[in-house]
Amino acid sequence: MTVAGDDARVLVVGAGPVGLTAAHELARRGIAVRLVDRAPGPATTSRATATHARTLEIYEQMGLLADLLPRGQRAENFSIHMRGRVLIRFGTDYSALPTRFPFTLQVDQVITEEVLRERVRRLGVDIEWGVTLESLRQQGNRVYPALRHSDGREETAQAGWLVGADGAHSTVRSRLGLRLVGDSLETWLVADAIVDADLPRDSLHWVHTGTGTVLLVPFPEEGKWRLLDTEDTGSAEDPDAVARRFSEKIGRALRRPVHVHRPSWLSVFTIQQRMIQQMRVGRCFVAGDAAHVHSPASGQGMNTGIQDAYNLAWKLADVIHGNAAEELLDTYGEERVPIGETLLHSTKTATALIALRNAAAPVVMPLGLGIVDAIKPLKRKIEQKMMRTMSGLALNYRESSLSLRAPEVPGGFAPGDRISCGDGTVRDHLGWQRLVSELTEPGWLVLLFAETARDVAEEVNLRFRGVTAHVVGSSELVDPTGRVRADFTASEDSFAVIRPDGYLAARGTLGDLPAVLRRLHLLPVPMPADAVTAEEIR
Repeated sequence: MTVAGDDARVLVVGAGPVGLTAAHELARRGIAVRLVDRAPGPATTSRATATHARTLEIYEQMGLLADLLPRGQRAENFSIHMRGRVLIRFGTDYSALPTRFPFTLQVDQVITEEVLRERVRRLGVDIEWGVTLESLRQQGNRVYPALRHSDGREETAQAGWLVGADGAHSTVRSRLGLRLVGDSLETWLVADAIVDADLPRDSLHWVHTGTGTVLLVPFPEEGKWRLLDTEDTGSAEDPDAVARRFSEKIGRALRRPVHVHRPSWLSVFTIQQRMIQQMRVGRCFVAGDAAHVHSPASGQGMNTGIQDAYNLAWKLADVIHGNAAEELLDTYGEERVPIGETLLHSTKTATALIALRNAAAPVVMPLGLGIVDAIKPLKRKIEQKMMRTMSGLALNYRESSLSLRAPEVPGGFAPGDRISCGDGTVRDHLGWQRLVSELTEPGWLVLLFAETARDVAEEVNLRFRGVTAHVVGSSELVDPTGRVRADFTASEDSFAVIRPDGYLAARGTLGDLPAVLRRLHLLPVPMPADAVTAEEIR
């Protein structure tokens, strides 16, 4: 047995989308990362396919979006079929959730991981495949994981911190004594196959087969679909038989010939709805499926895990760099555990709707959906609710201790809200173009709305590492139309503090700014005794 030196400040266990996101964001902030995975190499089949709008915003902030968008299929509709008819085609209404990415991108998890692997490699992080975490212990300011390599070699490693992103059967979670709580729902069959059927590829298709349902989800690859069967789930041992069964069922429901080719991947699985109530134990964290497992009904698993990792990484980097107090790390679980609870509820509902066991549905649905389709305001309301549930854009941190309450200001963004706008706003307003660009930087952003606050900006930039302050309307953040100021409902003597993940942390008046930054656990750089402060200048 060998004992390795402290080669990494953070050990990330698991090189799926969640672990790769954590490694990327830590390395992007200058943190040394060691990334291990027990698998012998990268996955060759895709569990997740849906990348929702909030995750697309995160990818943009990470600098990955340009690599992923061309390789995905946009899905902007949800079509319901019964007895050879399209009963309704729901669109995507993001009018209440402004974003520049008003769609779901269907992209294979294999492709997502490939893009992330290449990016972490460029940042100097090499994935160590075939390395299994056997156990771990914590002592002082170190974590000591016991690792087993594929050749049988054992290693006692050292790290300052450990992130467990090792999936639903997480060893990290087990060794930390954390337990998933929840229940099992239904058993479904999933298959990836080429399907010869005249179906629009910009839509998901829910097909009622008479006694059950089939969901078809488009892949980017032409003609390829993911098929979910909620009824015939007994066996996946004969791929050709499964293909014939899907062909017959879908064809009968659509009332036209359909040919499903031999699946490239098949799985029968029982849907789990479970989560833990604690995501940190000392210097160890869990994220993604290691912390919560969901039904695949609305494609939330990978998206939620990536958002976990994104939330954690900037906080951990700030603490490691000494920019923030360690108390900042307690807000990771404080913020993400409630998100997991919310998603357990929404995905359970989505599972029931997709399976649709109600015997009266074939009679009631055509009439009910016909009414919905005819009453456009009602249809738009349903579409908006669907987007609130699926897109991730409605999730906020308003109840977080990092969302500092201020005297109520009518309109504008509230602490805990994500800072975002629609594509037209960015196109038409130079101020938002500049702000969107600033949100891709990895640190905190302070907006000052007083033209005379340049000295305050200089002091903040000098005193708080990892924080950038700009005067809105200055050359650093121009706002010629005043749209940014208007959207923040900013008074002349006000400020806004935006977290590194793009959520508003606080707003207030200039005199409160130093105290607010400290309340956000940010640590000021000690100043020489003879230093002149901005307040003294004023």
